[in-house]
Amino acid sequence: MNQPSPTPGGGVAAPQPHTLAAFEAAKGFMPRDEGLALYAAAAEAGALGLPLLEVGTYCGRSTLLLADAARAAGVPALTVDHHRGSEEQQPGWEYHDPEVVDPVVGAMDTLPTFRRTLHAAGLEEHVIALVGRSPRVAALWGTPLGLVFIDGGHTEEHASADYEGWTPHLAPGGLLVIHDVFPDPADGGQAPHHLHERALASGAYGPGPATGSLRVLRRR
Repeated sequence: MNQPSPTPGGGVAAPQPHTLAAFEAAKGFMPRDEGLALYAAAAEAGALGLPLLEVGTYCGRSTLLLADAARAAGVPALTVDHHRGSEEQQPGWEYHDPEVVDPVVGAMDTLPTFRRTLHAAGLEEHVIALVGRSPRVAALWGTPLGLVFIDGGHTEEHASADYEGWTPHLAPGGLLVIHDVFPDPADGGQAPHHLHERALASGAYGPGPATGSLRVLRRR
């Protein structure tokens, strides 16, 4: 079985420079420090020899880092999204981006931007894009996963459905990564924070490192 790559400062394998540059140029909301922490988790989980899965693709910013880690480990990166935008990305909301609205149908469509992002970084062959609603895809899934990264819809309903749909497929020793965990409601929505608390309270996960709003837990 592969071993995790050595990491800077005692720790974390680093993505290829061109991948990191593509990450910083891509549309999305994940800051660099959280991206590097996600890459470190993906590089570690890749040693299990199992696929790495992301819920919530958007335009592929974080997918680039999972793909780079998956390439190094020789495993696929999977990313799930319906590509019609989450609730806060719709017209009139804070994170709406008119550049990713399909002018023909008048709805969000981040899939073309996502594909261009992967192509520009040379990572298309390392990613399997699953286009659909996360709970419906999860209900059909049957393969163990080395990493589950939850960064989809941030309502309680959507976040819980992602957790309930995908964590049963996480292999022992695999990593559950949750983004946008804000213990203080003044800093952001609470659904990811509640997922983090729920996972710890279940006894199925041991606590891991935290970077910004990114939390990493290990399946016991």
